Amino acid sequence: MSWNKKELTFLKKLDTPGRIQDFLDNIDYNPNYECRSPRWVIRTKKAHCFEGALFAASALRFIGFRPLIVDMKAYNDDDHVIAVFKKNGYWGAVAKSNFTVLRFREPVYRSIRELIMSYFDFFYNTKGEKTLRSYSLPLDLSIFDKSNWETTDEDLEYIGDKIESLHHFNLLTPEMIKGLDRVSNAVLKAGLMGSNEEGLYKPV
Repeated sequence: MSWNKKELTFLKKLDTPGRIQDFLDNIDYNPNYECRSPRWVIRTKKAHCFEGALFAASALRFIGFRPLIVDMKAYNDDDHVIAVFKKNGYWGAVAKSNFTVLRFREPVYRSIRELIMSYFDFFYNTKGEKTLRSYSLPLDLSIFDKSNWETTDEDLEYIGDKIESLHHFNLLTPEMIKGLDRVSNAVLKAGLMGSNEEGLYKPV
C-alpha cells in the first residue's frame, strides 16, 4: 500500500530532519499501549515514542535517508526508541518523547554510542534517577516493507519484538551505577515540561 495524494503533499513539507522533529513536537503524546503506523500518526496527530520513531524513520526515508531506529533500554523507566540518520558521516536523531530533553539531536556525533551518550544525563524517570543502561545498533525498517509497515492499519508490535531481541550494548559498570547522582529539580522540571501525565512511567 502506498501513500495517497494528501499524505504525499504533507510529507513533502517535512523536507529536513528538523521539520520532521517540529511535527512530532507539536502533536499529542499517545499514552495507549499500542503501536500504530506512520500513516496512523499522520491521521490522528498523536504518537508515543515508538510510534514517533517509526514515523520519523519513514519521513526520513521519504527525503533520502535509510529508515533506521535505535532502541535504548532503561532501568525502572520506559525504554526509548529514536530514528537515526547519518549526514556527512555524522549521526543525528529525531524522536518523540514525553520528556522534552529526549528528542532531536543534530548530526554531529561520530558513532552511535557517542549519539546515545548525548542522552545519558537527560534520561531519567520522574524520581530524577538516571536510568539509561544499554542500546542497540540501528535496525533498518526496510526489512518489514512486505508488511507495509508505513501505511498499514495493523498493529506493529512485531517490530518492537524484533528490536527487543537485538543485542544491546551496556553503557555502565555496576560501580558506575552505584555512584549515579539524581538530576537537579530544575532539570527534572524542564524535562517534564508539557508532558502527558497519563503516559509517564511510574517508577518503583
